[in-house]
Amino acid sequence: MKLHNLHRIVPALLLAVALPALALAAGGQADSGVILKDFIWRCLNFAVMVGLLGYFVSKPIRSALQNRRAEIEKALADATAAREAAEAKALEYQDKLAKAAAEIDSIYAAIRREGELERDRILASARDMAEKIEQEADSKAASAVARARTELRAEAARLAVELAEELLSKNVTAADQKRLVDEYMQKVGELH
Repeated sequence: MKLHNLHRIVPALLLAVALPALALAAGGQADSGVILKDFIWRCLNFAVMVGLLGYFVSKPIRSALQNRRAEIEKALADATAAREAAEAKALEYQDKLAKAAAEIDSIYAAIRREGELERDRILASARDMAEKIEQEADSKAASAVARARTELRAEAARLAVELAEELLSKNVTAADQKRLVDEYMQKVGELH
């Protein structure tokens, strides 16, 4: 044992020996000298045992405590290094997260621009298609009107012919017919 630890152990041993000795002496027994001698031998034996145990056990205990202290210091150093690494990772991930957020905003803006361009393209295409449909409808309507006019003229001519035939058949007699044929023949003869 080292001397600096001895000043702590000696008073404790003396106190441990003195208290029981005083208790026995106060008991007032007839053979107190023999009992006191026996007690002192026992205390001395106890002190020697404690001293020997302290001497032989203190080195392994001290080395075990030093090993334990070294393990704790190593664990603290490892924990500090792990904390610093975790803080560095946290900063790195915060940086990546900020970059990802900026990239998401950029992608969102690009998608919005692309959507607006697509909307404008679709609207322009729809306007062109509406103009073509309107022109085609105008063309078909004009064609239908022209066809209807032609059909109406043909129908009007047919009805006029029918009406003329009817009027002629009612109003023209056989003598009128002969006179008309003669006039026609005379005109044809004059032309030749």
